[in-house]
Parts: sequence; structure tokens; C-alpha cells
Amino acid sequence: SVEKQAAHYVDCFTTVSDITARECKQLLDKAPDIVTPNGFEPNFVPEGKEYAKKRKEARRTLINVAEKLLGCSIDPNALLVSTSGRYEYRNKGIDVFIEAMNRVRTSGRLQREVVAFIMVPAWIRAARADLKEAIEQDIKTTSPLQIPFITHWLHNMPEDKVLNYINHAGFTNAASEKLKIIFVPCYLDGADGIFNMHYYDLLIGMDLTVYASYYEPWGYTPLESVAFHVPCVTTNLSGFGLWVNQLLGKEGELADGVQVVRRTDYNSSEVADAIKDAITAYSAFTPHEVENIRHKAADISEHALWKHFIQYYYQAYDFALHKAKQRRGR
Repeated sequence: SVEKQAAHYVDCFTTVSDITARECKQLLDKAPDIVTPNGFEPNFVPEGKEYAKKRKEARRTLINVAEKLLGCSIDPNALLVSTSGRYEYRNKGIDVFIEAMNRVRTSGRLQREVVAFIMVPAWIRAARADLKEAIEQDIKTTSPLQIPFITHWLHNMPEDKVLNYINHAGFTNAASEKLKIIFVPCYLDGADGIFNMHYYDLLIGMDLTVYASYYEPWGYTPLESVAFHVPCVTTNLSGFGLWVNQLLGKEGELADGVQVVRRTDYNSSEVADAIKDAITAYSAFTPHEVENIRHKAADISEHALWKHFIQYYYQAYDFALHKAKQRRGR
């Protein structure tokens, strides 16, 4: 009730994307006066030799943890894919991500090894002691650890939706599988006990990210991904995805650095297929094609800097001041 009254009586009513603009019109009976999208500053993205160094370190860490958990070697050139965000199982499209990875796994079309990471904080109990020991002592093993899908123990593990879907889908993470999936359920704050690296310092090591959002007012995770030169797949039900389509003047494709998949209330299977096709295609790209796409992804992020988006806030303040002057002049 307070939100609705505020929307109707403020001098300027704003929201962060066209997604929430439609939502406001429907739920609050008031369309925003101006959309003010979320920007970012690029000062947390390394450049040049520092970028190459951090990317190499991230890949080495991710692959090492995977090898210790799975008890088998991982190709140093494996395609590393991730999704991340809050543990909103449906809204963030975590269910669709797992289903898409399963379809990649069972497609028979994958020629390259893929490791998929679900970096979503859950209710963790502790870092796995067996995994921690294997990492710290560099223990080589030819057999996977118990439950080779997760890096930290959870409270109420039998009720965890991610683990349940992984089991239901039939993932094995066997050495013979082309695709392995790993749930990283901790806050990557540099002190999680397994990776001991910050989220951004691992994101930089990814080859591709996926954010299959069913509801996403804006979408900082895909924006951060492209800022780190990591192409992503997202949906038109995210503010970021709609903004990319507007920026490009068309529906974003993987060759543009961001693929924007059309998602509705009823087509989650088609979305999973589109993600499957994107990963399969990307895994077969040449190094030159990959480098070109990575540059295009970074170029998209340049358009989302605050130095560009600040104009919308100037417009909002001008709108509010003009409205206030009109009110005083009555």
C-alpha cells in the first residue's frame, strides 16, 4: 500500500528496467516516469597481464577442485560454464540450468569436456573436510569422493532442490562423462574453506555463463560476466536481457557476446534446448571465434558504465524539479 501511494504521489517515479516498468504498471497502476538502469564502475576488472594472470589462476583453482572432488583428471582446456546468484530456484532459472546441462550431457554431440558450476549460496554446514584435505595435501585419487557433486556440506541436504534435481536427472560425474556438474553452495568471500577466492576472482576463469532467469528486475550477474570478458546466455525476462536487445537492435545472439533467449511462462523446455545448443556450439568454436566473442561481450559492458547511465538520473531529477515547480506555481 505504501509503495503504491508513493508511486502515485512522488514528483518522479523510477524503476530499474522495462521488466519492472511493466510490473509497476500492472501492480501499482502507475507506469514509471523514467527507467533508470543499473550501471557499474569497471575498476574491479583487471586488465592486460594482470587479467591473464588472474584468469589462469582461476582456471587452475576451479579445475583442481573439480579433480579432487571427482577423482579424475580434467582437461586443462575444458569448457568451464557457470551460473550464479541468489538461491531462487525458479526465478534465477537454476532448474532450467541443470536441465540444460543434462541435455548437453546426453546429447551425444559434445566433443569437448565441460565442467558446469552452480555458484549459489545455500545453507552450508561446513566445508567438506575430505575435499579440503585432498586439496591441501594434493592427494591424487582415482575414485570420486562421497557425493561428488558438492563442495560444502549442507544442512537438510535431503531437501536441497539442486542436489535432488542433479540426482533425479541421472548425473554421475564419472570420468567417462563429457560433462560434470558441481554445486558450490557457499559465499565466495575468500574464506570458504575450499576455494578461498572471491567470486570475481573465479568468474574471470569461466568460458561461458548462463542466467536462465524467469524473473530478474535487472541482472547484475550477467553484466558482471561480460565485464570480465565472459560471454553469457540470459533471457528476455531479465532487465539486462531486454536492455541488450535494445542496445543491439535485435535479439542478442551468442556471436554478439550475449545470447538473449526468449522465455515465457510455458517454454522452459525450449529454453533448456536453446542453452544446450549454445553450449554445444560454443564448445566447437575456434580460438579466434572465441576471442572475437569475448571482445564483443566486453564491448557490451562498456555501454553499461555509470558514465552512460547517469543521464537517466539527470532526467529523473529534472523531471522531479519541473513537477515541483509546477506544483508551487499553482
